[in-house]
Amino acid sequence: MRVRDLLAPGAPRLRLLAAEEELDRQVSGVMTTDLHDPGRYLHGGELVLTGMLWRTAPADSERFVRTIVAGGAVALAAGEAEVGPVPEDLVEACRRHRMPLLAVPDDIAFGTVTEFVGRQVSADRAADLAALVDRHRQLVSAAGGGGLDAVLDLLGGDLDLDCWVLTPTGAVIAGPADRLPAGDRDQLVRAHLAAQRQRRRPPHRARLAAGAYSLLPAPADPEAEAPLADWVLAVAGDVTEWTAKRQQLAENLARLVAAERHRRDEGRRLRRRLADEVLALLQRDADPAEISRTLYASSAMAARYESREPGPRTPDGSWLVLSAEGTGLPEGAVRAILEEALGGAGDRALVADAGTGAVVVLPAPDSPVPADALRELLAPLEAGLGSEGRITLGVSAPAREAVGLRGALEEARHARRIAAARVGRVCVAGPEELASHVLLLAAVPDEVRRAFRSRLLDTVIAYDIEHQADLVRTLEAFLRSDGSWTRCAAQLHVHVNTLRYRIGRIEELTGRDLSRLEDRVDFYLALELA
Repeated sequence: MRVRDLLAPGAPRLRLLAAEEELDRQVSGVMTTDLHDPGRYLHGGELVLTGMLWRTAPADSERFVRTIVAGGAVALAAGEAEVGPVPEDLVEACRRHRMPLLAVPDDIAFGTVTEFVGRQVSADRAADLAALVDRHRQLVSAAGGGGLDAVLDLLGGDLDLDCWVLTPTGAVIAGPADRLPAGDRDQLVRAHLAAQRQRRRPPHRARLAAGAYSLLPAPADPEAEAPLADWVLAVAGDVTEWTAKRQQLAENLARLVAAERHRRDEGRRLRRRLADEVLALLQRDADPAEISRTLYASSAMAARYESREPGPRTPDGSWLVLSAEGTGLPEGAVRAILEEALGGAGDRALVADAGTGAVVVLPAPDSPVPADALRELLAPLEAGLGSEGRITLGVSAPAREAVGLRGALEEARHARRIAAARVGRVCVAGPEELASHVLLLAAVPDEVRRAFRSRLLDTVIAYDIEHQADLVRTLEAFLRSDGSWTRCAAQLHVHVNTLRYRIGRIEELTGRDLSRLEDRVDFYLALELA
């Protein structure tokens, strides 16, 4: 159909406001959106339906129109039900860009416009359903994952077409989970990740005992090359054997899933900021009360999602800390991977970015989480890791209240180092594998740790700052050399007499004797805490 058909007798009662000379453009589909930047989801030929909720100032109109023009849209229809008459700045922007602009009166539903376009452009039943998928875009935008389930139910009921949206670890985001066993999901996501790593063009195909499946990526950001965190649309059947119209249905559905993923990630922005704040507080040894306030804010946010009370002002439950590191992955990828892998806990876990890694703080479950279970959860990701790619993960023991989180973080990091020493692309280690002073230190409350470290090292650190001395580094080298004067002097490239002078100065400042084993142990632990 052409844009002018929207103004013909029998069409929904729309008003033309701009670009009358462009009405012969061909319309191939409909996209309903109120995103500020919908361009990434446009593929050309769409009539864009919008409620104008993106507009907060006149300048927004120019940006929005410029975005949809670049995406290949052929016309814009603005609904007047939410914000009233179409503003003049939007009319002017459409005139400048020669974009046909239609006003949708408040008594005309977007669904009516979508159905009209669908009937006009459809050559078969699948194309009609593609238009219905477009009609459901606003439902997905408003209702979250439930909207995706509604669309997939529609496909299954009207076309007998089974579809699922999966995480890279095989968890079901939407679709009939009971009709796709866990083993099949595992094989599908592995096949998809392997194809992505080999840069094969989608749709990717996989054949299981139950039949053929087609796999399409649904990235929240098409420009971010992080397939290990992308959702996957799995469709029963081989879409390459379908008619062109039916293939377009699958592509439209993949774009809808990507839009939902983007909407969900936008909703996680505040939670990510809270996670980064908790990590910063832990790294600077902040007051546990300050950490508790941030954890309470996180708990209250999760409660809103789950429609429950947020709990006491200071969370008094147990917390787990996970420390993860990625090799051969882009920055930020590990955070996104863990957000998806944690599944149902994702809205309660705080996942902080740490460059090439991530730190997770989440409520401890009722029963311990064995490292093997996490290893099995992440195992499908192996298919998407290259020869140099790795993910290593360390898990702490439960920490009681915020006061123990600093120790739990150190414990998780030490466990991750154990995991990193192993062979494999995905390696996990838990607290049960720590059998040294590390476990004892991690269990000590933060205020005790700070006091212990301060009493031993503060005077030495202050002396270093005032005199530009090197006493702390000398102390570390001396302890690493097991108290050997010659080896330590050689390591520091100083004369033995210089070393003896420095050690003597440390003993004078602290009142300790480094020839005694007990004092050496105390200094070693204080340095470990620092």
